[in-house]
Amino acid sequence: MYASRNGNLCTKDCLCLFVCPTGATDTEDGQIDKSRCLDGCRLCVDACPSHAIYLVFEKYPEPAPKDPEVTTALMNLCEAKFGEEDTSLSIAEYTENSIEARIARALQRSTRILAEDCAREGGYMTPDCKPTKELLAQFPDSQAARKLLELLR
Repeated sequence: MYASRNGNLCTKDCLCLFVCPTGATDTEDGQIDKSRCLDGCRLCVDACPSHAIYLVFEKYPEPAPKDPEVTTALMNLCEAKFGEEDTSLSIAEYTENSIEARIARALQRSTRILAEDCAREGGYMTPDCKPTKELLAQFPDSQAARKLLELLR
């Protein structure tokens, strides 16, 4: 793990220069010298008033395998959310340009986010990966699933 700086956020207060025990933050280009950074030190991260410095992991842990019961429950909830999204889309189309339509569109977006979170937690990490497309293809009657599949093609 090493520190990195977002130059767009840095306000040049330079407190990181005073707390870094190895001088990794004292560079000409404003970036932190990865080779001199102590693994997980965090002193510069904690000292930065503009929150421009953050830690970067070099290795990420492998995700734990999901229990099949949990995956099934998540996919069932995902399927239910597709149904709710379809209902919301129908209401929005039926009640054009009204407060009800705006609420229905907000509900549609909210249920989409929850469905995507359920799919991600169930092992479908990105919306455009093959397992996700196969999952969406299992809902041929879902207007929401069809629209999402069209976006992913």
